[in-house]
Amino acid sequence: MATIIDGKQLAATKNAETARRIAALKAKGITPGIAVILVGDDPASKVYTRSKQRKAGELGIYSVQENFPATVDQATVLQTIQRFNADERIDAILIQAPLPAPLDWHALVAAIDPQKDVDGFHPENVGRLYNNLPGNYPVACTPRGIITMLDSLGFDYAGKQAVVVGRSILVGRPLHSLLVNREMTVTMVGRQTPRFADHLRAADLLVVAAGHPQLVGADLVKPGAVVIDVGINRTAAGKLVGDVAFDQVAPVAAAISPVPGGVGPMTIATLMEQTVDLAEWRRADAKD
Repeated sequence: MATIIDGKQLAATKNAETARRIAALKAKGITPGIAVILVGDDPASKVYTRSKQRKAGELGIYSVQENFPATVDQATVLQTIQRFNADERIDAILIQAPLPAPLDWHALVAAIDPQKDVDGFHPENVGRLYNNLPGNYPVACTPRGIITMLDSLGFDYAGKQAVVVGRSILVGRPLHSLLVNREMTVTMVGRQTPRFADHLRAADLLVVAAGHPQLVGADLVKPGAVVIDVGINRTAAGKLVGDVAFDQVAPVAAAISPVPGGVGPMTIATLMEQTVDLAEWRRADAKD
Protein backbone atom coordinates (compact mmCIF):
# COMPACT_ATOMS: atom_id res chain seq x y z
CA MET A 1 0.00 0.00 0.00
CA ALA A 2 1.28 3.45 -0.93
CA THR A 3 2.53 6.06 1.49
CA ILE A 4 -0.18 8.71 1.72
CA ILE A 5 1.32 12.18 1.28
CA ASP A 6 -0.53 14.17 3.93
CA GLY A 7 -0.83 17.66 2.46
CA LYS A 8 -2.70 18.94 5.50
CA GLN A 9 0.10 17.98 7.87
CA LEU A 10 2.82 19.27 5.56
CA ALA A 11 0.90 22.53 5.18
CA ALA A 12 0.55 22.85 8.95
CA THR A 13 4.32 22.43 9.33
CA LYS A 14 4.97 24.94 6.55
CA ASN A 15 2.50 27.44 8.05
CA ALA A 16 4.15 27.18 11.47
CA GLU A 17 7.52 27.96 9.87
CA THR A 18 5.97 30.88 7.97
CA ALA A 19 4.41 32.22 11.18
CA ARG A 20 7.84 32.21 12.85
CA ARG A 21 9.31 34.15 9.92
CA ILE A 22 6.46 36.68 10.09
CA ALA A 23 7.03 37.18 13.80
CA ALA A 24 10.72 37.85 13.11
CA LEU A 25 9.84 40.42 10.46
CA LYS A 26 7.31 42.11 12.72
CA ALA A 27 9.98 42.41 15.38
CA LYS A 28 11.82 44.58 12.83
CA GLY A 29 8.71 46.64 12.13
CA ILE A 30 7.82 44.81 8.89
CA THR A 31 4.43 43.22 8.23
CA PRO A 32 4.21 41.19 5.00
CA GLY A 33 1.23 42.21 2.88
CA ILE A 34 -0.81 40.53 0.15
CA ALA A 35 -3.43 42.00 -2.18
CA VAL A 36 -5.97 39.80 -3.97
CA ILE A 37 -8.00 40.91 -6.98
CA LEU A 38 -11.26 39.03 -7.55
CA VAL A 39 -13.44 39.66 -10.59
CA GLY A 40 -16.92 38.24 -11.01
CA ASP A 41 -18.95 35.69 -9.07
CA ASP A 42 -17.26 32.37 -9.83
CA PRO A 43 -18.14 30.19 -6.79
CA ALA A 44 -14.82 28.31 -6.74
CA SER A 45 -12.86 31.56 -6.95
CA LYS A 46 -14.80 32.95 -4.01
CA VAL A 47 -14.00 29.84 -1.95
CA TYR A 48 -10.30 30.01 -2.85
CA THR A 49 -9.97 33.70 -2.05
CA ARG A 50 -11.78 33.28 1.27
CA SER A 51 -9.38 30.48 2.20
CA LYS A 52 -6.39 32.62 1.26
CA GLN A 53 -7.66 35.64 3.20
CA ARG A 54 -8.45 33.53 6.25
CA LYS A 55 -5.03 31.88 6.30
CA ALA A 56 -3.27 35.22 5.82
CA GLY A 57 -5.16 36.61 8.81
CA GLU A 58 -4.31 33.59 10.95
CA LEU A 59 -0.61 33.96 10.18
CA GLY A 60 -0.49 37.72 10.72
CA ILE A 61 -0.11 38.81 7.10
CA TYR A 62 -1.66 42.16 6.17
CA SER A 63 -4.30 41.26 3.59
CA VAL A 64 -6.60 43.27 1.33
CA GLN A 65 -8.99 42.17 -1.37
CA GLU A 66 -10.38 44.21 -4.25
CA ASN A 67 -13.66 42.83 -5.60
CA PHE A 68 -15.01 43.79 -9.03
CA PRO A 69 -18.18 42.82 -10.90
CA ALA A 70 -17.79 40.72 -14.03
CA THR A 71 -18.53 43.83 -16.09
CA VAL A 72 -15.40 45.69 -14.94
CA ASP A 73 -13.18 47.01 -17.73
CA GLN A 74 -9.50 46.22 -18.25
CA ALA A 75 -8.36 49.78 -17.48
CA THR A 76 -9.96 49.75 -14.03
CA VAL A 77 -8.23 46.51 -13.05
CA LEU A 78 -4.93 47.82 -14.42
CA GLN A 79 -5.27 50.94 -12.28
CA THR A 80 -5.79 48.76 -9.23
CA ILE A 81 -2.68 46.73 -10.02
CA GLN A 82 -0.65 49.90 -10.43
CA ARG A 83 -1.94 51.16 -7.08
CA PHE A 84 -0.86 47.95 -5.37
CA ASN A 85 2.51 48.07 -7.19
CA ALA A 86 3.13 51.47 -5.58
CA ASP A 87 1.80 50.52 -2.13
CA GLU A 88 4.71 49.78 0.23
CA ARG A 89 2.38 47.80 2.51
CA ILE A 90 1.86 45.27 -0.28
CA ASP A 91 4.55 42.69 -1.02
CA ALA A 92 2.43 40.24 -3.01
CA ILE A 93 -0.27 40.71 -5.66
CA LEU A 94 -2.55 37.93 -6.85
CA ILE A 95 -5.18 37.99 -9.61
CA GLN A 96 -7.63 35.19 -9.02
CA ALA A 97 -8.22 33.13 -12.17
CA PRO A 98 -10.31 32.54 -14.19
CA LEU A 99 -11.29 36.01 -15.33
CA PRO A 100 -14.49 36.71 -17.25
CA ALA A 101 -14.25 37.76 -20.90
CA PRO A 102 -13.13 40.09 -22.34
CA LEU A 103 -10.50 40.75 -19.64
CA ASP A 104 -6.96 39.86 -20.74
CA TRP A 105 -5.40 37.85 -17.91
CA HIS A 106 -1.97 37.76 -19.54
CA ALA A 107 -1.81 41.55 -19.89
CA LEU A 108 -2.95 42.04 -16.30
CA VAL A 109 -0.36 39.63 -14.94
CA ALA A 110 2.34 41.34 -16.99
CA ALA A 111 1.38 44.64 -15.31
CA ILE A 112 2.25 43.30 -11.85
CA ASP A 113 5.64 44.35 -10.49
CA PRO A 114 7.72 41.14 -10.94
CA GLN A 115 8.97 41.57 -7.36
CA LYS A 116 5.34 41.37 -6.15
CA ASP A 117 4.25 38.55 -8.44
CA VAL A 118 3.31 36.03 -5.75
CA ASP A 119 1.88 33.52 -8.24
CA GLY A 120 5.07 33.46 -10.31
CA PHE A 121 3.21 34.03 -13.60
CA HIS A 122 4.85 37.28 -14.74
CA PRO A 123 6.78 36.63 -18.00
CA GLU A 124 10.03 37.79 -16.36
CA ASN A 125 9.71 35.26 -13.55
CA VAL A 126 8.57 32.50 -15.91
CA GLY A 127 11.67 33.16 -18.01
CA ARG A 128 13.93 33.00 -14.96
CA LEU A 129 12.47 29.64 -14.00
CA TYR A 130 12.67 28.26 -17.54
CA ASN A 131 16.32 29.28 -17.82
CA ASN A 132 17.08 28.00 -14.30
CA LEU A 133 18.65 31.31 -13.37
CA PRO A 134 20.21 31.81 -9.94
CA GLY A 135 18.79 34.30 -7.45
CA ASN A 136 15.45 34.90 -5.77
CA TYR A 137 12.22 34.96 -7.75
CA PRO A 138 8.72 33.55 -7.24
CA VAL A 139 7.44 30.43 -8.96
CA ALA A 140 3.91 29.11 -9.35
CA CYS A 141 2.58 28.08 -5.94
CA THR A 142 1.01 24.72 -6.80
CA PRO A 143 4.16 23.36 -8.53
CA ARG A 144 6.34 24.71 -5.71
CA GLY A 145 4.04 23.00 -3.21
CA ILE A 146 4.37 19.75 -5.15
CA ILE A 147 8.17 19.99 -4.89
CA THR A 148 7.80 20.41 -1.11
CA MET A 149 5.66 17.25 -1.04
CA LEU A 150 8.23 15.30 -3.04
CA ASP A 151 11.08 16.58 -0.88
CA SER A 152 9.19 15.36 2.21
CA LEU A 153 9.46 11.84 0.76
CA GLY A 154 13.19 12.21 0.14
CA PHE A 155 12.37 11.76 -3.54
CA ASP A 156 15.45 11.23 -5.73
CA TYR A 157 14.86 13.32 -8.84
CA ALA A 158 18.05 12.86 -10.86
CA GLY A 159 17.79 10.44 -13.76
CA LYS A 160 14.14 9.57 -13.15
CA GLN A 161 11.28 9.77 -15.65
CA ALA A 162 8.46 12.20 -14.86
CA VAL A 163 5.18 12.48 -16.74
CA VAL A 164 2.96 15.52 -16.26
CA VAL A 165 -0.62 15.18 -17.49
CA GLY A 166 -1.84 18.68 -18.36
CA ARG A 167 -0.04 21.55 -20.06
CA SER A 168 -1.51 24.55 -18.24
CA ILE A 169 0.57 27.62 -17.42
CA LEU A 170 -0.75 27.35 -13.87
CA VAL A 171 0.62 23.88 -13.11
CA GLY A 172 2.01 21.77 -15.94
CA ARG A 173 4.44 24.16 -17.59
CA PRO A 174 6.10 25.59 -14.45
CA LEU A 175 6.26 22.11 -12.90
CA HIS A 176 7.97 20.85 -16.06
CA SER A 177 10.72 23.46 -15.55
CA LEU A 178 11.08 22.72 -11.84
CA LEU A 179 11.53 19.00 -12.54
CA VAL A 180 13.89 19.51 -15.50
CA ASN A 181 15.96 21.79 -13.29
CA ARG A 182 16.27 18.84 -10.89
CA GLU A 183 17.74 16.63 -13.64
CA MET A 184 14.57 14.67 -14.42
CA THR A 185 13.51 13.58 -17.89
CA VAL A 186 10.05 15.12 -18.22
CA THR A 187 7.25 14.36 -20.66
CA MET A 188 4.12 16.54 -20.79
CA VAL A 189 1.03 14.90 -22.20
CA GLY A 190 -2.65 15.54 -22.82
CA ARG A 191 -5.45 13.11 -23.50
CA GLN A 192 -4.86 13.48 -27.25
CA THR A 193 -1.15 12.60 -26.99
CA PRO A 194 -0.29 9.51 -29.05
CA ARG A 195 0.53 6.49 -26.86
CA PHE A 196 -0.92 8.35 -23.87
CA ALA A 197 -1.16 5.19 -21.76
CA ASP A 198 2.38 4.08 -22.63
CA HIS A 199 3.80 7.41 -21.45
CA LEU A 200 2.00 7.18 -18.11
CA ARG A 201 3.06 3.57 -17.50
CA ALA A 202 6.73 4.57 -17.91
CA ALA A 203 6.63 7.29 -15.24
CA ASP A 204 8.59 7.09 -12.00
CA LEU A 205 6.77 10.29 -11.04
CA LEU A 206 3.26 10.85 -12.36
CA VAL A 207 1.59 14.23 -11.83
CA VAL A 208 -2.00 14.49 -13.02
CA ALA A 209 -3.53 17.93 -13.56
CA ALA A 210 -6.03 17.19 -16.31
CA GLY A 211 -9.28 18.38 -14.75
CA HIS A 212 -10.94 15.05 -15.54
CA PRO A 213 -12.36 13.05 -12.63
CA GLN A 214 -10.60 9.75 -11.98
CA LEU A 215 -8.94 9.74 -15.38
CA VAL A 216 -6.01 7.62 -14.19
CA GLY A 217 -6.57 4.13 -12.85
CA ALA A 218 -4.18 1.43 -11.72
CA ASP A 219 -3.70 0.18 -15.28
CA LEU A 220 -1.96 3.46 -16.18
CA VAL A 221 0.48 3.56 -13.25
CA LYS A 222 3.90 1.97 -13.08
CA PRO A 223 4.23 -0.18 -9.93
CA GLY A 224 6.24 1.77 -7.36
CA ALA A 225 5.63 5.17 -8.96
CA VAL A 226 4.99 8.34 -6.98
CA VAL A 227 1.61 9.81 -7.96
CA ILE A 228 0.61 13.43 -7.34
CA ASP A 229 -3.06 14.23 -7.98
CA VAL A 230 -3.66 17.93 -8.68
CA GLY A 231 -7.24 17.56 -9.87
CA ILE A 232 -10.26 18.50 -7.81
CA ASN A 233 -13.66 17.59 -9.19
CA ARG A 234 -17.12 17.37 -7.65
CA THR A 235 -19.26 14.37 -8.55
CA ALA A 236 -23.02 14.50 -9.10
CA ALA A 237 -23.35 13.24 -5.53
CA GLY A 238 -21.32 16.18 -4.26
CA LYS A 239 -18.17 14.21 -3.41
CA LEU A 240 -14.76 15.71 -4.13
CA VAL A 241 -12.52 13.44 -6.19
CA GLY A 242 -9.23 13.87 -7.97
CA ASP A 243 -8.02 13.06 -11.45
CA VAL A 244 -6.65 9.78 -10.09
CA ALA A 245 -8.81 6.84 -9.00
CA PHE A 246 -7.28 6.81 -5.52
CA ASP A 247 -8.59 3.44 -4.31
CA GLN A 248 -7.36 1.73 -7.45
CA VAL A 249 -3.94 3.39 -7.62
CA ALA A 250 -2.94 3.40 -3.94
CA PRO A 251 -2.17 -0.36 -3.86
CA VAL A 252 0.13 0.02 -6.89
CA ALA A 253 1.99 3.27 -6.17
CA ALA A 254 4.87 3.86 -3.76
CA ALA A 255 3.32 7.15 -2.64
CA ILE A 256 0.20 9.08 -3.56
CA SER A 257 -1.43 12.39 -2.66
CA PRO A 258 -5.14 12.28 -1.73
CA VAL A 259 -7.99 14.56 -2.84
CA PRO A 260 -8.96 16.42 -0.79
CA GLY A 261 -6.11 16.92 1.66
CA GLY A 262 -3.16 16.73 -0.69
CA VAL A 263 -2.04 19.43 -3.12
CA GLY A 264 -4.77 21.92 -2.15
CA PRO A 265 -3.56 22.75 1.38
CA MET A 266 0.02 22.89 0.12
CA THR A 267 -0.88 25.47 -2.52
CA ILE A 268 -2.26 27.89 0.06
CA ALA A 269 0.62 27.24 2.47
CA THR A 270 3.07 27.92 -0.36
CA LEU A 271 1.26 31.14 -1.26
CA MET A 272 1.73 32.35 2.32
CA GLU A 273 5.37 31.24 2.32
CA GLN A 274 6.04 33.03 -0.95
CA THR A 275 4.38 36.22 0.33
CA VAL A 276 6.93 36.25 3.14
CA ASP A 277 9.71 35.45 0.66
CA LEU A 278 8.75 38.50 -1.39
CA ALA A 279 8.67 40.71 1.71
CA GLU A 280 12.20 39.60 2.58
CA TRP A 281 13.59 39.70 -0.96
CA ARG A 282 12.27 43.17 -1.80
CA ARG A 283 13.90 44.68 1.27
CA ALA A 284 17.15 42.79 0.73
CA ASP A 285 17.27 44.05 -2.87
CA ALA A 286 16.63 47.60 -1.68
CA LYS A 287 19.74 47.40 0.52
CA ASP A 288 22.01 46.30 -2.31
